Amino acid sequence: MPRTNFNELLDAGVHFGHLKRKWNPAMAPYIFMERNGIHIIDLEQTEQKLEQAASAIKQIAKSGKKILFVATKKQAKDIVAERVKQVNMPYVTERWPGGMLTNFPTIRKAVKKMSSIDKMATDGTFDNLSKREKLQITRQRAKLEKMLGSIADLTRLPAALFVVDIIKEYIAVREAKKLGIPVIAMVDTNSDPNTVDFPIPANDDASKSISLIVDILCKAVEEGLNERKTEKEKEADGKEKRASKDVKAVAKKVRSVKAEGLEYEEEEYEEVEEEVEDEENEARIKRSRKMGDLYLDDFDEE
Repeated sequence: MPRTNFNELLDAGVHFGHLKRKWNPAMAPYIFMERNGIHIIDLEQTEQKLEQAASAIKQIAKSGKKILFVATKKQAKDIVAERVKQVNMPYVTERWPGGMLTNFPTIRKAVKKMSSIDKMATDGTFDNLSKREKLQITRQRAKLEKMLGSIADLTRLPAALFVVDIIKEYIAVREAKKLGIPVIAMVDTNSDPNTVDFPIPANDDASKSISLIVDILCKAVEEGLNERKTEKEKEADGKEKRASKDVKAVAKKVRSVKAEGLEYEEEEYEEVEEEVEDEENEARIKRSRKMGDLYLDDFDEE
């Protein structure tokens, strides 16, 4: 079942590109036509590229890795923040902190600083500070929360990057390419699609267009997470079944060992009985021989 269709993309205004004079020649394969000085994006190709990007995101989410969503444009930041929160993925909607990927350990230190300030507020250390120090620390905490609060759970480099406007977020794209992190991006007619791994030709200025694309990709993330959860449950059930089978096999083995022990004991008992019978027969023969010898001795004396 397709994730979207031509009419849905058309209604969201995904097909509107930039003015002809602002176009990037590398986008020529994705341009359908020009009307009133504006390029129109080929929505059939958008649909295909969107399906490829959604499949890639689904596999990444299924593997348990993180996808970092980047959208600092005014018309995109609220849409991305609201939708991405629901799938529990990291996102950046404020200014991109330079070196966030290439200098990730330093960013992690800033996030730890934020958590240490929270700890100070709970363990009573904050109460011993002066009013001026409290104010400074509170402002520092608010600044860190605004810039890095959405990536607090990102403990390692993301497996992929989703970008709304690659021209505005060129630093993030460059950092990702430098580290070999795949980039999925909405690419308008003024952008170069060759700079990203999964370009989605679409209008990156209209809020409806951004909302539709982000929603489809977030649904793909949800599908991947649900499949991962189902597989884990199946593995757990399989382990329980294997464990129960092992217990039954061990119990059966114990019973067979006990049965073999009883059979062995019966065999030993029968052998002992035979030995006793043989000894008794030998004793009888000896007694009869002795009596025969005595009888012959008596006969000789007569």
